[in-house]
Amino acid sequence: MDINFEYYKIFYYVAKYGNITKAAAALGSSQPNVTRVMKLLESQLKCRLFVRGPRGIRLTEQGERLYSHAQAAYKHLIDAQEEISGQDPGSGGTIEVGATEAALHLFLLEALRDFKMKYPKIRIKVHNHSTRGILKDFAAGNLDLAVITTPFVMPEGVQCETICDFREILVGGTQYKRLSKGTMRLKELGGYPWIGLGRETTTYDLYQEFFEKYHADITFDMEVATSDLLIPLIQNNLGIGFVPESLAQPLLNRKALVQILVDCETPIRSVKLISEKGRGNAMAADTFYRYLKSRPMYMERTPLNF
Repeated sequence: MDINFEYYKIFYYVAKYGNITKAAAALGSSQPNVTRVMKLLESQLKCRLFVRGPRGIRLTEQGERLYSHAQAAYKHLIDAQEEISGQDPGSGGTIEVGATEAALHLFLLEALRDFKMKYPKIRIKVHNHSTRGILKDFAAGNLDLAVITTPFVMPEGVQCETICDFREILVGGTQYKRLSKGTMRLKELGGYPWIGLGRETTTYDLYQEFFEKYHADITFDMEVATSDLLIPLIQNNLGIGFVPESLAQPLLNRKALVQILVDCETPIRSVKLISEKGRGNAMAADTFYRYLKSRPMYMERTPLNF
């Protein structure tokens, strides 16, 4: 099928903006010309790509599939252009990074700050989703790198490296101070309100398996979409829950939270760096990848001791 590749470029902009007028302006073209090209593309592909309405356009199922490929192809071409035109690693370019909330706070925020100080001309776009969402975006070619937390199922064709290990501890607000007096049996805590990540996350699955392993009849009374919501809700005495120890420690020191010791070993988790195996990144992304691997937390990683 011989289709002019310029059609795909125009399609990419129309899908990106969801509006033919805005796409035409970005392309330096006219609305009638963009509309004509989209009709030609739909005719040659023998399917509808858009549903047109009073508020703009939306992609059909076939349009969504084509856009995911066009988006990845456009990104690869831009990366190649930046790599060829700028030989200085710090000369510019854009990096697309996916990060879970926990990975962002445990490692990536400080790394981003220091990297931008060293390479101020490199632009960084951070996509903050669940682990599953980030892996989906990575597989679609929308991300250069991903920094995520375990557990997750390792996709094919990716390289996975451990940045650091961390453990989670059970904490509660000051209302639960009485639970911090000694070591509690996990199964005895089923009668208290619990807060955890939602069932669409891999962390939810991890803790359901953990509760089953120790025969604890525990369900989350409150589920949240991202881990940054856990500590504020727990601090406000809405329930107890597991959070990374290093993130809870400042509040434990200020006595805004209490640690609840349990009679079983809590899960050890890791922050992982995901990159594509066997394919070179654009220069900016490769510079960031090498920088992350040179960070002290990465270089000096040691197993956790209990």
